[in-house]
Amino acid sequence: MTIDCKNEQYVIDGKQFPCSTSITMEFIGGKYKTVILFHLRNGALRYNELRKFMPVVTERTLSLQLKQLEEDGLLKRTVYTQKPPLKVEYELTDFGKTLIPMLEIIAKWGRDVASEKAKVVPVRI
Repeated sequence: MTIDCKNEQYVIDGKQFPCSTSITMEFIGGKYKTVILFHLRNGALRYNELRKFMPVVTERTLSLQLKQLEEDGLLKRTVYTQKPPLKVEYELTDFGKTLIPMLEIIAKWGRDVASEKAKVVPVRI
């Protein structure tokens, strides 16, 4: 297999990718997918717990991103039918856990850039 994206193309579930990088971005691309995956790296969380980590994300966007990550096999959704209330938890699958080293590198890079270039501002909710 080549890593230069010149000599091969890849097909996964009928979808064609020009290079391995595009495969990665298909799974984790999107404004909040990597953030969701990063927060789940230490274990299962409920929907409202995820919302607390990402107060600026809309409920619709979070729900859609969670659904896509579940469909892609990166996380699993477990529904506990206790009453009341209904309890739903999200956690990384074994496939999703393979991303943890990369997620931690991405987070470190972001912290390094933030320490050099970012101005810290309060979150408006």
